[in-house]
Amino acid sequence: MSAEPIPTPPGPWCPDPMRQQRADYTLEDLLALPDDAPRVELVDGVIQVTPSPTLGHQDISFLLRLWLHSRVPGHLRIAQAVGVGLSFNTSRQPDVLLCRAEVHSDRSRLRAEDVVLAVEIVSPGTRRIDRFAKPGEYAAAGIPFYWRIEQDPVHVYAYRIGDRVGPGGERQYELVADGADVIELTEPFEIKLPIAEITP
Repeated sequence: MSAEPIPTPPGPWCPDPMRQQRADYTLEDLLALPDDAPRVELVDGVIQVTPSPTLGHQDISFLLRLWLHSRVPGHLRIAQAVGVGLSFNTSRQPDVLLCRAEVHSDRSRLRAEDVVLAVEIVSPGTRRIDRFAKPGEYAAAGIPFYWRIEQDPVHVYAYRIGDRVGPGGERQYELVADGADVIELTEPFEIKLPIAEITP
């Protein structure tokens, strides 16, 4: 009598190759992902697994959230790594964001109109995406403010939606402040951020 083969557990979740080729994933599909799915973003119908952040990246993210937490006015709330639907087939997860305070706490995905500020901390593997792709997507979705934080040394670039339009008629961000010492802004609220306070 031969022993029955031991069933092997299924491997880790990964996107369907045919659907990836067709680029037909939507925001609804993200809501149906299994619990063991990795952290992903959806870009033009294609699911992209996001790389694990570095310790330095996480330190800056934590320090920025801590700094903002005690200063954000009551009509805003701060969050980290929450998905934001930018279109029916594109969703990103800003490293830090400010959204409207009335957004319910049980939401795992925000609408672009809920978000006031999206912040991305640039890592070696995300330079092109954080410097070029994400600002264009966030601006096209109507998110009013975008910050890009470079590492080593820490340098903050603050943008706001301007009147300039791109070749497709979409609005674009304009740089309003940048610095490695201090950032002073009047929008989305009165901010005087010493860069040393978010530097690990």
